[in-house]
Amino acid sequence: MPPVTVALPSLLAGIVGGARTLPIEAETLAGALDELVRRYPALKVHLFDESGAFRQHVLCFHNEESTRWLGSLDRPVAAGDVITIMQAVSGGG
Repeated sequence: MPPVTVALPSLLAGIVGGARTLPIEAETLAGALDELVRRYPALKVHLFDESGAFRQHVLCFHNEESTRWLGSLDRPVAAGDVITIMQAVSGGG
């Protein structure tokens, strides 16, 4: 399986021991995300809603492409690919 890098925002780094990037081996984007949650189960509630879809405030990019516009997360990944997770922050005063 090709090694890819998952990049996490600082808000989630504490859940994975402080790491901002994690190496994951998977064949597909969905497989990489499944492996990430398998290794760090506490991430699941922060990333996915009850239906298994990304939470509204979570953005995910496969290299430079937003996964929101993909028809499926079953897209193959290649060695060196980067999956970037971002969380929108709102509020203010």
